[in-house]
This record gives sequence, structure tokens and C-alpha cells, in this order.
Amino acid sequence: MSTPSLPSLEDLGAAGSCQEALHERAASVARERFGRRAFVRAVVEVSNHCRENCAYCGMRRDNASLSRYRAQHDQLAELLIHHQPATVTDVNLQAGEDPVAVREVVLPLVRTLRRETGLGVSVCLGTLTPRLYDQLRGAGASIYILKFELADRRLYSQLEAPGTLEERTHHIRLLARSGWRVSSGFIAGLPGQDMADLRACFQLANELPLRGCSVSPFIAGEDTPFAAAPPASTDWALNCMAALRLMRPGWVIPCVSALNLTDRDGYRRGLRAGANLVTINLTPDSMRGDYLIYKRDRFVMTEERILAALEAERLCPSTQGLAEFFESGGPAAAPGNTEQATLPPMHRACPPAWPARSS
Repeated sequence: MSTPSLPSLEDLGAAGSCQEALHERAASVARERFGRRAFVRAVVEVSNHCRENCAYCGMRRDNASLSRYRAQHDQLAELLIHHQPATVTDVNLQAGEDPVAVREVVLPLVRTLRRETGLGVSVCLGTLTPRLYDQLRGAGASIYILKFELADRRLYSQLEAPGTLEERTHHIRLLARSGWRVSSGFIAGLPGQDMADLRACFQLANELPLRGCSVSPFIAGEDTPFAAAPPASTDWALNCMAALRLMRPGWVIPCVSALNLTDRDGYRRGLRAGANLVTINLTPDSMRGDYLIYKRDRFVMTEERILAALEAERLCPSTQGLAEFFESGGPAAAPGNTEQATLPPMHRACPPAWPARSS
């Protein structure tokens, strides 16, 4: 058992041939661990109400111009039971920090999905009470996504990120102790953030009891204090994704749709940097435009786009879902554990292993 090593500042700022080499190393590690398979989940954005006031997010509570919504249980149940794509093995129920939606929509929806489908269920709902965490887990959800956003306490407070950094990491540890499989994430290129701050995100992620971690490029939300700020470089996020894969070979690392807002080829580049999870957005059209994390002009990852990106990168969907993967021996959460994870089975349409991509 070896201790994961943090990336160097040179890796995080890599460009040109050095960046190509970094990303190929990460992709090679992902292939060794997971083959040419990617987990495919759906996401439904249940509510855009939020009690937090993050300065970079368009759903912040002070954004009075945003039309707020809470989805209806029956509408989402019909969608996910009868109309979810065949490649989807899991669904992520996501919302602003809205305990009302958790009680009235998410909890009954989790129970319905676990009763009526074989989908694994993850939730991304912000910091809640221990009672609500327990109720969600009792209903059948098993993965909790709680992003720590950034690792610098001063900047965390300045950007009005959710609660406090200490509170956020406390809840991550609480969830893990309670039996949840926890994933987290951070933002690359926030105003005021430098490479040393990014490296601190790796230090924090490495210390937390996580099963996976995402990296999103900063994109200024509409009607926020940073609305006029330029987007971050896609390269920062991609280098961070590659460095995460090298630091934690067994982690589940999502490819986020925001990559295509900062680089027209960003999503495919994310797959080439070691990502092994893709997400099909199934939020109903009538609501999707108001789920304003970034801008209304979103790049929506449909099933067609997801499958085309996978095929272009010579990857294929896994028939084993995330929840099943973790239950059957996915990456242990204890820092420093590098035990081999149980690999998801090959999708029947997946070609045999391809040779490494030539540069």
C-alpha cells in the first residue's frame, strides 16, 4: 500500500507536450483500472430553490430575477421509470440547498425508484440534518455528492461558499461515518485562486473519506457579483482531473458538461484526461433553463451527445452501475488505500481493449 502523492504546480499548469503526456498518463491509469468503460448516470435537477448565497452561482438566494421551481414527484417518476435511456444505470437527484424539496419530492421519489426500478440512486442536495441524511439512506439512496468547492478558508468565506469550509468537511465526514459513499468536488479558476490554492484542494480531497471527486471550470453565473468575470481556462480543470486520476487511480471522476462551455472539445478532452463517469441530463425542458448554476445557454448532455463522445474516444458504457460498483468492492474511502477495485463488466457492444492512443 502506497501513499498517494499530490500533484506538482508544474503538473497543474502543464501545457503543450507536457500536458499531453500528463493526460495520457492519467488515461492509461484509468484504462488499467476500469478498462475502456465509463459509468453512465442520469441527472434530474429537482429544485432551484437555494438557501445559500454563493457569489459565483446563479441560483444564489439573492438572485430575485430567477424563476424558482420544485418538480413534482409524479412527473419525475414517470420520466425515470418509463423513459430513461437504456444505458443509464444510476440517477443523481440534484437540487439547490432546499430541505423542502428533499422532504416533499426527493424522499418519495427515491422510495419510488428503488421500488420500481433497478437504478442506483445518488443525491446532491447540500448540507442537511442528520435526520434527513438517515431518511434518504433509509429510502434507498447510497451515494451522497457534497462538494467542498475550494480549500482556502479565506477565499471560501469571501466567495460566500456554502456555510463554512469546516462545516462542509464536517458533513462529508459525518456522511461517510453514517455509511454513505461520498463524492465531492471543487472549482478550478475561481477569481482570486492560484495554482497553490488548487494544490490545496488536492490535499483536502486526499484527506477526506471520498469515493470520487469532480473538477469544474469556473464559469460566472448570471445575475451574480461575478457575472462579468471571464471563464477559467479549461486547461486548469483538465490538468486537475488528470492529476486526480494519478493521485487516486480507483476514484470515480466525472466528466462535467461545463467543460464544453469553456472549450468546444472540452468534454472529449475530459474523457482523455482520465474521467470515467458521464451524465445524461434528463431534467424536463420546462425546468432546465432555470437551473442556473452557470448560464441559461447551457450545453446539455443528451444521450446522443454522451454516446457520441464515448464512441469518439473509443470508450463504451458500463453495464455495472455506480451503486453496484461501490457495493461490490469499489475504491475504499480511507486515505492511502490503493487496493484493486472490482471492475465493472464489459458492455456487450464494447470492442476489445484498444491500444494506447498515439500522440
